[in-house]
Amino acid sequence: MLSRVANSIYWMNRYMERAENYARFVGVNFNLALDLPPDVDEQWEPLLIATADHFLFYKYFEKPTKEDVIHFMTFDKRNPNSIISCLYEARENARTIREAISKEMWETINTFYLSLRSTSPEDFRNMDHMQAFFTDIRKNCQLFHGVVDTSITRNEAWHFGRLGRHIERADKCSRFLDVKYFTLLQDSGTSGSTLDLMLWTAVLKSVSAYNMYRQTHSALTPMNIVAFLILDKLFPRSIAYCVRQAELSLYAIGGSIPERGYSNPAERALSKIRSELEFVEVDEIFKMGLHEYLDKFQIRNNEVDNAIFGVYFGLETGMSQSQSMGHSRSQWMN
Repeated sequence: MLSRVANSIYWMNRYMERAENYARFVGVNFNLALDLPPDVDEQWEPLLIATADHFLFYKYFEKPTKEDVIHFMTFDKRNPNSIISCLYEARENARTIREAISKEMWETINTFYLSLRSTSPEDFRNMDHMQAFFTDIRKNCQLFHGVVDTSITRNEAWHFGRLGRHIERADKCSRFLDVKYFTLLQDSGTSGSTLDLMLWTAVLKSVSAYNMYRQTHSALTPMNIVAFLILDKLFPRSIAYCVRQAELSLYAIGGSIPERGYSNPAERALSKIRSELEFVEVDEIFKMGLHEYLDKFQIRNNEVDNAIFGVYFGLETGMSQSQSMGHSRSQWMN
């Protein structure tokens, strides 16, 4: 497979996963708004800090108001990570490789993009409308991934897509947990309080993990929630599950399996993360500091992406390293 095609498939899936997760980020605060006591103000800045978008946000806005944060994360084309920007990039990647993807994939992503482009922020003026809007975004992204899984042969193209999707999902799962950290940072006295429990519950609901969590744990405790979202090997949005799926696809692309050992820097970097996730205990994570642990993971996850570029996407002379690295780094690295 041409590295140009592989790169487009990889990033098309990453952008679609990112669009869904940005809709989920807004869902964090929507879930919180329903449960917060009347004397506690909604906080929107933690979303910007956790996603590392706050530096760019403050170039254009003075305060992180609800309206400005939602606009910046959804419709603002100046933000390369906004939902509309991600969908545009995903569609452009799909358009350039239409011969390598299914007709249904193109139709799904094109229809989704055109629908969102025709939507105005003025079309929804209350919370109910906004919640329904972001729920639709999530459903359309899930529809796309369902079409991919049911219409693509399990060849290199499919594995590059799955690799990109799960690397992106692992990164965003870590940032969902960081939203909780940066929210509590505003008031150090909330740890262990009812508000603290509401924040943990909101994080679970935002990644569609609440029901599955309650099936395996009887109590809502920070340690159990962190263990579930980071270390659970069966829940499809946990970090450990995502890293394992990405690892399997990365080795499949190289024609091997992890049990035979790594053969390139990308495989080594990803397998090292997976191995450490398998053996770390949740109390070790808290001893290190949850935020510090997540920050370290995000950096190493970014290094995996850089290694994948070096092994697979920088092979053609027509694709300079600066262009490809700018494509990824400027949009999602801390």
